[in-house]
Amino acid sequence: MLLRCAAVFLSLGSGGVAAIQSDWSRFRGPNGTGVADVDGLPVELDRDENLAWRTALPPGHSSPVLSDTLVFLTAFEGDELLTFAIERESGAVAWKRALPRVFDCRIDQRNNRASPTPAVDGDLVVVFFQDFGLAAYDHEGGERWRHALGPFDNVYGMGASPILVGGAVVLACDQNVDSFLLALSKKDGSLLWRKARPWAKSGHCTPVLHEDGERPQLILPGSFYLDGYDLETGERTWWVKGLSFEMKSVPVLHEGVVYINGYGSPLNDPGQQVVMPDFADVIGERDADDDGRVSKDEMPPGKAAAWFEFVDLDRSGALDSGEWTYLQDALASHNGMLAIRAGGAGDRTKEGLVWSYHRSVPQLPSPLIYDGVLYMLGDQGGLVTTFRPASGEVLARGRVKGAEDAFYAAPVAGDGKVYLVGESGRLAVLPAGGSLEPLAVSELGERCYATPALAEGCLYQRTEAALYCFVGDGGRK
Repeated sequence: MLLRCAAVFLSLGSGGVAAIQSDWSRFRGPNGTGVADVDGLPVELDRDENLAWRTALPPGHSSPVLSDTLVFLTAFEGDELLTFAIERESGAVAWKRALPRVFDCRIDQRNNRASPTPAVDGDLVVVFFQDFGLAAYDHEGGERWRHALGPFDNVYGMGASPILVGGAVVLACDQNVDSFLLALSKKDGSLLWRKARPWAKSGHCTPVLHEDGERPQLILPGSFYLDGYDLETGERTWWVKGLSFEMKSVPVLHEGVVYINGYGSPLNDPGQQVVMPDFADVIGERDADDDGRVSKDEMPPGKAAAWFEFVDLDRSGALDSGEWTYLQDALASHNGMLAIRAGGAGDRTKEGLVWSYHRSVPQLPSPLIYDGVLYMLGDQGGLVTTFRPASGEVLARGRVKGAEDAFYAAPVAGDGKVYLVGESGRLAVLPAGGSLEPLAVSELGERCYATPALAEGCLYQRTEAALYCFVGDGGRK
């Protein structure tokens, strides 16, 4: 096989800032779209017919990213946080590096300690672990720098991935308290800027890049808001309100419009919202110990009482006025797929919202736009809804036959094919154009949480036990 990944040069303006990215250099590939401009990708994932190689790995949920010759992944083993470089042609481990586990941050059982995906460019790979921080290596495995971060407190664990943009490494760190977005120097890991995001409480979104005139921007969802940040300074330049209180998917930027889905809970479906009384009223009526806060025993009866531990952000055992306001806002928010016009200045909520949809919205899988169709993949059961991106018109809605599963991985596409990877290791391939009739459904037989990478006629899929390289016609000599 001949496996070569051409570099893409993105001119970002702003004083000559430039980024060098391979075709699949970050989580979900080019600018997080999940779309690869390639030919000859496989339809069947058959171990006997088109498996180029399989490389066993320690556990990790990070997705593969690619340089010209290497695949990069992270994993963990005991107290070691691992970075792997694997040869694209043979599957052999080129090098492995270990970082110490400095913290023991809490994490949801569905997550793990190597969930964030690396970012790579022409000479550097950057990794993030919630129990350590950021580190950078050259392509030969030489360590360039470390930047300590943490400890973190996110109910799910930290899941956002770093991105490389020109001379900067950018990482979003949303958590219970003290959420922030930062940029480090790619050269030495020193801090360029750090901006607080106090409204962002729950989730782990990875930003995308928006070239808006001469001032490139970062677009980042978080609790309640879609935000635009100036890449050079980190200043928040515009925002649109109306997102769910929990945001985990990657936004997709297409023709100047951002498509983003967010899901909090069943109580955030239309018609299910719970209206909570004001904090002062609850204190006046239910503050039995007269401490000016609301303990779990003092919560008003009803469905919202079960949210107490979730909104007790500082773990004090009682809710103050700020935490109560967060509870009110969280319960009032809506699950939804939103189309939002990117750019502008200040509050763009009225002008920015193009359309929204609020039925069967997923929490984790990110949206995909391919061949003029917007795909929304449900977390449980694999319900797929397709839309016209410009209008939000629903084109189809149904389950892919043979692919009923839970989904953590985001859909990706290329070569006229759309790939859906289920938790059980079932991979469905749909034809481009919006049809939900699969071309093929393959069984890997191992659980999958990572999103595949697509390049040069090959599909790279990480399972709970290994990294696979499957080859289509375009991946053969």
